[in-house]
Amino acid sequence: MILICYDGSEDAKAAIEQAAKLFGRESATILTVWEPFLEVMARTAVGFGMVPAVPDADQIDQTSRQTAERTAAEGARRAAELGLEASSRSRSQTTTTARAILAEARELEAEAIVMGSRGLTGVKSLLLGSVSHEVIQHADRTVVVVPSPRVVASRAREIGEEPPG
Repeated sequence: MILICYDGSEDAKAAIEQAAKLFGRESATILTVWEPFLEVMARTAVGFGMVPAVPDADQIDQTSRQTAERTAAEGARRAAELGLEASSRSRSQTTTTARAILAEARELEAEAIVMGSRGLTGVKSLLLGSVSHEVIQHADRTVVVVPSPRVVASRAREIGEEPPG
């Protein structure tokens, strides 16, 4: 069984497509990670008391969880269309998205983790961090990071080739 990380982005869609090519009819779990409201609050001005009214955290979390479940189901449908035996799951993040992915992979006893790469470079990469980098650094199983289609096309143009696709 493989675990495919999916957030609905073009990069995540590319990860599903590549997983189908690499792993054929393997069973796959499509995972979408969502962030509890209090985790978001802890990193923002709201968490420091800069905003007077705090919305209903439970309602926000319920909405976030439902959105993640719909996103994961969308990814599972896409994976099934490409021949994978797919199911969907969502998981809340309590520390980082990468740690949530790794915990899910352990619980499911996934043989591999497949994920897209945002293709961030330079300062953006340093400031925003990299989920794929953290997963690779802490994984205890195979990790396949699929390059961003945007970056692949850009690199092809740089070397004078026609972008794939």
